[in-house]
Amino acid sequence: MTNDTLNVQPERLKEHRENRKKNRPRRLAENQASASVKFVRIPPRKARLVIDAVRGKYAMDARAFLNFVPNRAAHTIDKVLASAIANASNNHGLNPANLKLVEARVDEGPRMKRVQPRAQGRAYRILKRMCHITVVVEEVAPKPRKVRTSARRPQAVRTAPSAAETATAVETAPAVENTTAVEENTTAEQATAAAETTHAAEITAEAVESAAETETPAETAAAADAPEADAEEAKE
Repeated sequence: MTNDTLNVQPERLKEHRENRKKNRPRRLAENQASASVKFVRIPPRKARLVIDAVRGKYAMDARAFLNFVPNRAAHTIDKVLASAIANASNNHGLNPANLKLVEARVDEGPRMKRVQPRAQGRAYRILKRMCHITVVVEEVAPKPRKVRTSARRPQAVRTAPSAAETATAVETAPAVENTTAVEENTTAEQATAAAETTHAAEITAEAVESAAETETPAETAAAADAPEADAEEAKE
């Protein structure tokens, strides 16, 4: 066997493999992609508990959900789902945001048999189960977004003011300013008058108090006898 034959044989094998891929019909639809993992050291029953919770969801929502599942199978399922999304995006040109998990199944794999020694020479069988996980994603319509509705009343639609309204507003603006100024002056004058009246009343009260304090006892007695003297004069 010559060196040329050795060099040609790998090329023929590669060409043969490529032709088989081209001629082999695709099992999935054009808008679908899949990924699988085999011989996972997780019991199928425990893996099905997780995969049943994400089946039918959008791929991104399913991955976000799996990040918070406290189950060892959730991490493996998340990796398989990420691989399916990458296959859909890179190999088939699908939009990752519109992918939906349409098929997800867990098949039972081989069992590793072990023995647990028991009393009186007995032996109990221990089965270490495996599983095969397969997921299929499909490109669908975009996820509908929720419309937020507020309890407030709808506000009236404001339109741009016309030229006539703008001119009227400009003409009335000085009149409004003058009216405001007159009202402010009247209020200031009223406040000043009230303050002066209050001050005069306080001065009168202080003068009366000081006059009452300065009267002598003799003057007080004379003031008390004055009405009696006036009454005697009237009688005469």
